[in-house]
Amino acid sequence: MDEGGTPLLPDSLIYQIFLSLGPADVLAAGLVCRQWQAVSRDEFLWREQFYRYYQVARDVPRHPAATSWYEEFRRLYDTVPCVEVQTLREHADQVLHLSFSHSGYQFASCSKDCTVKIWNNDLTISLLHSADMRPYNWSYTQFSQFNQDDSLLLASGVFLGPHNSSSGEIAVISLDNFALLSRVRNKPYDVFGCWLTETSLISGNLHRIGDITSCSVLWLNNAFQDVESENVNVVKRLFKIQNLNASTIRTVMVADCSRFDSPDLLLDAGASPSRVFDLGSDSEDEAGGPGPGPAPARTKEGLRRFLDGLLDGRAQPQLSEHALETKVAELLAQGRTKPPEQGMADAHKLLIFTTGCLTYSPHQIGIKQILPHQMTTAGPVLGEGRGSDAFFDALDHVIDVHGHIIGMGLSPDNRYLYVNSRAWPSGSVVADPMQPPPIAEEIDLLVFDLKTMREVKRALRAHRAYTPNDECFFIFLDVSRDFVASGAEDRHGYIWDRHYNICLAKLRHQDVVNSVVFSPREQELLLTASDDATIKAWRSPRTVRIHQAPRPRPYPFISWFGSQRR
Repeated sequence: MDEGGTPLLPDSLIYQIFLSLGPADVLAAGLVCRQWQAVSRDEFLWREQFYRYYQVARDVPRHPAATSWYEEFRRLYDTVPCVEVQTLREHADQVLHLSFSHSGYQFASCSKDCTVKIWNNDLTISLLHSADMRPYNWSYTQFSQFNQDDSLLLASGVFLGPHNSSSGEIAVISLDNFALLSRVRNKPYDVFGCWLTETSLISGNLHRIGDITSCSVLWLNNAFQDVESENVNVVKRLFKIQNLNASTIRTVMVADCSRFDSPDLLLDAGASPSRVFDLGSDSEDEAGGPGPGPAPARTKEGLRRFLDGLLDGRAQPQLSEHALETKVAELLAQGRTKPPEQGMADAHKLLIFTTGCLTYSPHQIGIKQILPHQMTTAGPVLGEGRGSDAFFDALDHVIDVHGHIIGMGLSPDNRYLYVNSRAWPSGSVVADPMQPPPIAEEIDLLVFDLKTMREVKRALRAHRAYTPNDECFFIFLDVSRDFVASGAEDRHGYIWDRHYNICLAKLRHQDVVNSVVFSPREQELLLTASDDATIKAWRSPRTVRIHQAPRPRPYPFISWFGSQRR
């Protein structure tokens, strides 16, 4: 300023100088004088700082809820839960999974030490209860989920059966008195199980038909096994689905379609949608309708002629035993599969799970609508509405990711499905179902819109995994309003922004990070669980400052008044 208070440098020159500074230097310079303060908050300046600092593609617009570029820069810098505030060491072995209650006041953890621990989520997290599942012949606990009103906890684990056979079991624990209310068998154990309603849960059972052919039955179970009414069943069969080429149904979850229209700020900016494969479509193009059409007649006829020729001794196929079994199983199921029920738009909920058709490696996402009349255990148990010709249930949608699926998670509005996948090499062909293609070390985080059944956004990539196909394990991810987080085998958890598709933070552990979960009350709190037997709590820099700020001392009069009331 000159002696009269007039700026010696024009705003345009100061703006050009500030463009060459980093964000912290710009803010520091803004403290010098009022002119510099005004320039340091210029929207065009912070737009440039934003794209440059976060390395966001220039064609990606600003988040639709953002009020300014400066505030948007500050949101990504200050509200990401990347500051470690507490380490929980109460588990004695690898911690495999974390889940929050819907209220956010409690969370549960599962571990190789065979306990399910329930925690109070206060400013300082404390252990509320620990349930040891070893008396029930469990080997370890692997998954948990709170029901909608947070009155019950579903806990899933690996059960040691007769002759050391490994299967799964689901336990329901009351959160009022921590009593064990029921136990349900679950096969294979990595079906995990999930809640369908507040008092009913889904489990699985696997039945072998041939060497590589099987069927998966999904059961609806009442959480309270001591049902009083004769019109209510303890269990009811929900779906029965054929499995080919050693594949099985795993990782069931439920999406609530009624929540799809709630506000969600995910945009298609910069997206390059991949193809979505629907069961029964005539080609590998995206399906044009809401559900799959009938299988091509030429395929049915070709299979029938093949089997007729084989039985008559006229065909001498050069096929392996596995390939022959698959062809016969496909033919026998042609007339014994119940087609999908129409009315996908009216579906109340969607059942989502991993599956496959080429190999045991889970490379497809199966989607089956659950209609309102199917969401109760009242009525007949078996065979309702089924003739002898309707033996299997057809899927409504199948999405092929061309890789090994190792994690799935839903956005808070249940509309977007996030999938951790390790890709197969481009152009790879599965010749033997027992020898799937090698998988990439890079994990692709794919995003699918369950309303349109299409892939949206570019794949998120930063995290890695190293185990081969036959040793792959689930890496649980979680999605909040603005962020998505995932574990990885490289000893880190990762956080991305959902809108800008950028990695914002790496959260360090001493071993594999198996599970991450955001608090549903505040996305600025994230928990991570690791093979290093610890759970870490991470908060945003903003909340850390708030919690560490000294509280103002009360005025003497208020102190005196408080002492007189005691």
